Amino acid sequence: MFVAVYWWRVHPGKEDQFREAWRRGTRAITRIYGSHGSRLHEERDGRFVGYAMWPDEATWQAAMDVKMVYDDAEARAMFIDAVAETPPGHAPILTMTVTDDLIVDTPGG
Repeated sequence: MFVAVYWWRVHPGKEDQFREAWRRGTRAITRIYGSHGSRLHEERDGRFVGYAMWPDEATWQAAMDVKMVYDDAEARAMFIDAVAETPPGHAPILTMTVTDDLIVDTPGG
């Protein structure tokens, strides 16, 4: 399994909009590109951090090569409108291969 970690800083008051857009986009990326989905977290400094799981690095890279385009234009517009800051080039802050996995699935996850 392969993991990519991203972060976004959101305009104040647009947190719910961002989360809805992130959920819709993540569902589309999972359906179209074969990811295992993602978890969204909120850091103490206010940034949102997404941990996206993929079957392998090649599957993730193939999706990155086409910029993970998906057919929900409204969700994409909501996402762009809500985001105030990302790392340079929207690049992931970490990309990692899983070596040991002890996460237990949670209800609603």
